[in-house]
Amino acid sequence: MALSLKDLKIESSAFPDGGRIPERHTGEGEDTSPELRWSGVPEGTRSIAVICHDPDAPLPDGFVHWVLTGIPADVTGIAEGGGNEYHQGSNGWGGTGYRGPMPPPGHGDHRYYFWVYALSVPVDEALTRREFIDRYGKDVIEQARTVGLYSR
Repeated sequence: MALSLKDLKIESSAFPDGGRIPERHTGEGEDTSPELRWSGVPEGTRSIAVICHDPDAPLPDGFVHWVLTGIPADVTGIAEGGGNEYHQGSNGWGGTGYRGPMPPPGHGDHRYYFWVYALSVPVDEALTRREFIDRYGKDVIEQARTVGLYSR
């Protein structure tokens, strides 16, 4: 399930790639963002972005759980519950910051993609996932993801 186009990699100590996300990182628990770390940031990276997205949500474009932009290129991770020092874009609930998995009961496992993007430009604004893709998709040098599963 892990995707890496070249050298960029992302992982979490909270769950293995393709493993179950612990309840404390969900809407049923403490709703605390998991620790994330990445490596292999390519040369020329000017900023990093992180997005958590559930493509299995019963909505046309899935459901967004977290959008972080403006992360300096030399940062290699986000601590559990961290990320507040960066730009927090809108999540699917209409707020900002991390909101953990809370899929409809009985719908089976949903996949939660934690994406890291290495960008060739600085990003100094809070964005929705769609705005990020539309405005900065062309500036992505590399991307990678890790996937966690959750169901109720």
